[in-house]
Amino acid sequence: MTLHFHNARLIDPEALTDTSGSLTVQDGAILAVNGEAPEGATLIDCRGKCLAPGLIDWGVKIGEPGERHRESMRSAALAAAAGGVTTIVARPDTLPPIDTPESLEFVTRRAAEQPVRIRHQAALTRARAGREMVEMGFLQDAGAIAFTDGVRVVPDTRLLARCMTYARGLGALIVGHPQDAGLSRGAAATGGKFASLYGIPAVSPLAERMGLERDLALVELTGVRWHADQITTAAALPVLDRARAAGLDVTAGTSIHHLTLNEFDVGDYRTFFRVTPPLRSEDDRMAMVEAVADGRIDVIGSFHTPQDEEAKRLPYEVAAPGAVGLETLLPAAMRLYHQGGVGLAQLWRAMSLNPARRLGLAGGRLNAGAPADLVLFDPDAPFVLDRFTLRSKSKNTPFDGARMEGKVLGTWVGGKRVFGGGDE
Repeated sequence: MTLHFHNARLIDPEALTDTSGSLTVQDGAILAVNGEAPEGATLIDCRGKCLAPGLIDWGVKIGEPGERHRESMRSAALAAAAGGVTTIVARPDTLPPIDTPESLEFVTRRAAEQPVRIRHQAALTRARAGREMVEMGFLQDAGAIAFTDGVRVVPDTRLLARCMTYARGLGALIVGHPQDAGLSRGAAATGGKFASLYGIPAVSPLAERMGLERDLALVELTGVRWHADQITTAAALPVLDRARAAGLDVTAGTSIHHLTLNEFDVGDYRTFFRVTPPLRSEDDRMAMVEAVADGRIDVIGSFHTPQDEEAKRLPYEVAAPGAVGLETLLPAAMRLYHQGGVGLAQLWRAMSLNPARRLGLAGGRLNAGAPADLVLFDPDAPFVLDRFTLRSKSKNTPFDGARMEGKVLGTWVGGKRVFGGGDE
């Protein structure tokens, strides 16, 4: 099948351009940009709306195996398609964790049945318990795209160094969660006047810097490829800068919630705003937005974490942390665009191109030969979010009832339309 998108506003994160043009797709790949429509091609009039590479959402939790009542592979894929996400990079914090080749092969088979691409990270230690390294080589052969224990910090520095040394030999990527494990244990808010006033167990934002400094010292020791899943405080940025200046192979991400919300959004103990790490100060939020704009933060993810109603209808400090985000990643990112802090091409660099580059994926680009994984969206379309309309099984979004802008009009994976055109 040949498709020709015309009258489009092309968002190219590789060239960092935002221009009018056309795009031709043939046999699941981009054939040409700004070329003539081939004879017999199906014409798609974009009506001046934005056409960009599909989002690559790094850090999504799916409930298979063990928690399908919170999110199945199918519901996650449908939510992704509706949100313009064409590739999910899933976390290994399932029940049981993805820590063996057999468990990875199971979820890989299930992923192949879905309308969007799903790649999996594997656990770094067995059962994510921080006591014994997984069979990293076998898991990499089975398709693991990176290794991480998620939000569980490996407290044993010697074991973590051993994992990094082994990963260095394999050329594998390790994803770390930069927090001091002791300081952050049991914390539900960022330390400061707000947390003290509300009586919420809190952690100093310096716990992030302390954890980051330890992990980067081990990266320097071992030479491993390393990615910080969420940098959320201004104090951590200089540490990251020094590591890069020293030539270490490190990248960093952050979550869309830490870019668009702050600690005061918790309000009257609203548990949908309890995430990990906890929401930060407005100064930290603005520092993260600036870091995305200047490229110091490489990746933006939703960190989609579905939780059921019972897990959230608890006192704030004991409620389960996490928020869904597959369908809200794009409209939440439009807040940054409309506020003037970050351009669309810069946003797509962080939400599509950079994840693809770091993980060795072919997507994230609009050039000829790239996969035709595309999203057509209107960045200005207003709506009020109703969490019960979300396709995710769980509805724990902090944006419920919020006025938002940015609607996905169509999503294509390998040139096949998986959302839009009457399928909304």
